[in-house]
Amino acid sequence: MAPADDDISIDEKRVYAENTGRSDVYVATETGLVRVAVSGDKVGTFELVGDRGVVRDVAVFARQRVPVVAAATEHGLYVGPTGGEPRSVDVGVEDPVAVGGTDAAISIADADGTLSRATVDDDGTPTGTHRVGRVDGVTAIAGPFVAGRDGVHRVDDEPTERGSTLVSVGLDDARDVAAAEMPLAATATGLYWLGNGWMPAIEGDATAVTAAREGAALAVVDGQLLAHETGETDWSAVAWAGTALPVDERPVALAARPGLAVVVTEAGTLCVEAGDGWRHQALGVSGVSGVAIAPAE
Repeated sequence: MAPADDDISIDEKRVYAENTGRSDVYVATETGLVRVAVSGDKVGTFELVGDRGVVRDVAVFARQRVPVVAAATEHGLYVGPTGGEPRSVDVGVEDPVAVGGTDAAISIADADGTLSRATVDDDGTPTGTHRVGRVDGVTAIAGPFVAGRDGVHRVDDEPTERGSTLVSVGLDDARDVAAAEMPLAATATGLYWLGNGWMPAIEGDATAVTAAREGAALAVVDGQLLAHETGETDWSAVAWAGTALPVDERPVALAARPGLAVVVTEAGTLCVEAGDGWRHQALGVSGVSGVAIAPAE
């Protein structure tokens, strides 16, 4: 695909990447998995990777050796090292709808809510899979947390005779969940943070949430994008503020890491913010269902 209209030249991009680091951003769409090169707030080239078809979710695992990207697609689970070409892997999950988990293991949910955990080696080859439990209507997975129609659950990896177990931790009709430092949940009744139980932050129809270290977080409530300031330790309503995207489009997928925020809109526009305002690029895709950021090179 073509580079962004405001992209810098190839030579300039190399210099810029050396100074600030390039990150690959992966966007799950109904056309396929789109990989976008981002350096600071510059949006570079983008391309489809892996098999063509509906991608329902995507996650990146920032492991110590080789980071891995995993995509839940209509053709099964695709896994591979970031920067490479994801390939189909057999983990015993035929119809995955959500993917996430920890750097140690990938959690995959299928269409009937069955949750499985898989370990993979550096090139994405499965090394072991086991069934964990079931969550009704899985919508998202982040770290050990799983969001679904029947609330939020947590995968407990404490050693037992049965292996990992699934524990309900409350709420109802959870649409999304975040697990960086402070667990957050987006539900039909609002945005919650995990303190002494789930504490309300923002009332409304919360549809998406993401978080990074150091208190950086984004959420969508009643169609509005909200930001939680980096370094802020208060998670109540006063700690969140509305933020305007550079396009009048509904935000549907969020990702963040310290120093970089990524929002993808319903119309398929990628928006990035690295401390100097939002930049954006239309990707020419529809049916956006997820986004993930690979570690900077």
